[in-house]
Amino acid sequence: MGEDIGGGNRAGSQPAFRTLLRYFLGLGTWGFGGPIATVGYMQRDLVEKHQWLDRQDFLNGVALGQTMPGPLAAQVVMWVGYLRAGPLGALATSGLFILPSFVLVLAVAVVYVEFQGLTAVQSLFYGIAPAVMAIIALAAVKLGRLTNRADPRLWAISSVTLAVTAATGAEIALLFVAAGLVMMLWEAPPRFMAGRTMLLSPVGFSFLMGSAGTGTLVALSLFFLKAGAFIFGSGLAIVPFLREGVVEQHHWLTERQFLDAVAMGLITPGPVVITAAFIGYLVAGMAGAAVCTVAIFLPIYLGVVVPGRWFVRHQTDPRVRGFVKGATAAAAGAIGGATIVLTRGAVIDWPTAAIAVAALAFVWRFKNREPFLVLAAGLAGLAIYPLVR
Repeated sequence: MGEDIGGGNRAGSQPAFRTLLRYFLGLGTWGFGGPIATVGYMQRDLVEKHQWLDRQDFLNGVALGQTMPGPLAAQVVMWVGYLRAGPLGALATSGLFILPSFVLVLAVAVVYVEFQGLTAVQSLFYGIAPAVMAIIALAAVKLGRLTNRADPRLWAISSVTLAVTAATGAEIALLFVAAGLVMMLWEAPPRFMAGRTMLLSPVGFSFLMGSAGTGTLVALSLFFLKAGAFIFGSGLAIVPFLREGVVEQHHWLTERQFLDAVAMGLITPGPVVITAAFIGYLVAGMAGAAVCTVAIFLPIYLGVVVPGRWFVRHQTDPRVRGFVKGATAAAAGAIGGATIVLTRGAVIDWPTAAIAVAALAFVWRFKNREPFLVLAAGLAGLAIYPLVR
């Protein structure tokens, strides 16, 4: 596992692989602030400070992460491990990066299941839930601005997926794919379609879940495998997909439990999709947490190590770029639609509405401070909930 397969010229000497592993374990422990902040830490430490990684190799990993489904930070971590030691290296770096947040979320889940009936726990999440809605709403706006820019086609795709998700709560996995195909054909049409106007729309696609199979663990693994394959643009893109399957389709969790699970993913270090571990524990205990975590990260891992080298050679292909544009625009709209749906359950009275508005102002003004916001919202819930109930 010590072979270096990177393509760039290193400015500094390579550390022992165990040193790199220790770094990613630490990053998974203190890497608060979301994927952009975590990627920024890696650029600062690996490229600029220690010069363990060539800048172009690092940028290739970022570009791959922005193209393939999955949370950006976890994908870049996998890419660095893959460059250094192949598929096993990617597995080792990502495993240690995910481990701290998995342990923390699991510990919180144990306490949550044991004491969720207590007034104190209900009070905490009374304040946290509307604050989480503000975080997700702003994430949708930022992703839309970053991806869509001034392109009316992309804003149209975002608007359609927002409306579909808000109105029906339907799964939008195939909407992502359809939107990507529309933009791919529009930007790089086959010869027989050249010069023709594209009037395609992703509306009308639906995604049907497979059978639960032989039991709950099988159903969980299949569902989260599919979920991991459709996280385009942001880890939060998984929220509408998860809500439809977990709450509406399988009835594994209530709306309130699902909101609490999303909150756990946002306030812990590491990727937001670690929410899967919380959901898995609530549904099927420790085995459920393990199965859901492995299932959601497996497609992400394969999306880095299988097409990685091919992507570096073809990342400027207009078909690849067109598909990514469409899928990410759909993700931005879906996140916005999911926010509308979830807010109906989180904002239930004037105090929660006030918390949501204050949280929106906070995340608009301060970047990468979400854990502090959730802490403050929890304290507000502790103070207000006993007065209104």
